[in-house]
Amino acid sequence: MNKLRILQQYLKTKYGSRFSNRKQLERFHKQQIKKQLLFTIENSPFYRQLYAPFLEEIEKGQLAALPIIDKEVMMEHFDTLNTVNISKEEAFRVAFEAEKTRNFSPTIRHITVGLSSGTSGNRGVFLVSEEEQTLWAGSVIGKVLPSSILHKHTIAFFLRANSNLYEATKNKRISFHFFDLLDSFQQHITRLNEVNPSILIAPPSMLRKIASWQQEGLISICPQKIISVAEVLEDMDSAFIRATFQQTVHQVYQCTEGFLATTCSQGTLHINEDLVHIEKEYLDQENGIFVPIITDFMRKTQPIIRYRLNDILIEKKTACSCGSLFLALERIDGRCDDIFIGRSELDNREISIFPDFIRRAIIFASNEIQQFKVIQHSLNNIEIKLEVPPEHLESCQSNVIQELHALWSTKKCAVPHIFFSHYDIQLHDKKLKRIERLVSHGEQI
Repeated sequence: MNKLRILQQYLKTKYGSRFSNRKQLERFHKQQIKKQLLFTIENSPFYRQLYAPFLEEIEKGQLAALPIIDKEVMMEHFDTLNTVNISKEEAFRVAFEAEKTRNFSPTIRHITVGLSSGTSGNRGVFLVSEEEQTLWAGSVIGKVLPSSILHKHTIAFFLRANSNLYEATKNKRISFHFFDLLDSFQQHITRLNEVNPSILIAPPSMLRKIASWQQEGLISICPQKIISVAEVLEDMDSAFIRATFQQTVHQVYQCTEGFLATTCSQGTLHINEDLVHIEKEYLDQENGIFVPIITDFMRKTQPIIRYRLNDILIEKKTACSCGSLFLALERIDGRCDDIFIGRSELDNREISIFPDFIRRAIIFASNEIQQFKVIQHSLNNIEIKLEVPPEHLESCQSNVIQELHALWSTKKCAVPHIFFSHYDIQLHDKKLKRIERLVSHGEQI
């Protein structure tokens, strides 16, 4: 790993990527996009064929004229899309072996291979070169460290799988400790007390568990910064963690397709527009709800150009007080797969009910609700799991029914049957989804 290159990228990220206005940022994007397109056409057979009819548009820098791809297209054409001649079969073989042995160090010709989590139903595989690891490490350190790179930092990172990508952040001053989510809670408790991390990074469901251990006196740690990753950070979880450790809970929006967003000093999530270009495919423009289409400036091994994610983002309507020009988000709302479906009482058509509306309804129902999960099994059946003090259970259930009935009525949808079950969600290696849709579009039940 080129430590000098990491330092250069750190300095560029922390101090060099300054834009005085949006026009300057847009010019930067246009330059980076054109450079990326020219490289990709030359080195990726898939993109070369895909873009053959669009050479004039590419020359003019008209990104929006190019076709959009998604995970299904990327995996179907994996062998010819990547620029290092690695087959999907070979990549999956190495990645699955790493998952099985829990040894994540093997590479293919110095290319790191990893698996996406597969929350949308089908697992993907990604490739990252040593150069890309270096740039990623410098960028992450520049955006995430609570103080200078010259200070010592001890990072505890809870994830389903480790990666050479994460290990790239290690140096003499930064010690990186991977906590495997498959390990037992007792192992985590013991190691947390031993490591006493200055930076704690984990999915919010795990952060909440760690906060409960702190409250119970099982651990005694003093992190300088807490960062939520991999799952949607719910307000009630954020409040619980914040109250325990007396500090803001930050977020990193990182996925297979790129290092997409980080929180600023004010706790607002900003798209990393020095690293990626985002186009908004609005689902509800009035409320600022959109699906991101991303173009990553750093990815050469597995180019990401006009790639439609399955995530739902909500843009912030007002400027962030930190002064950043980068697009600010109100929140990451979940995945398109988990938009609930209502049936219109007027014309029987399907109506989208976004996770944020359901989340708000549950939270507004009662301050006594500690944890929840909402599952749409069919158009007419919704299951609610609540964790509340026993003495408040009946009133909470009644209020939840009232709030959800009001939401469905506001949308002029037929009110579904709502039933309750015990909150029995346990932490494991799968991501926690508090809003989950199991019914498919067009289903009549």
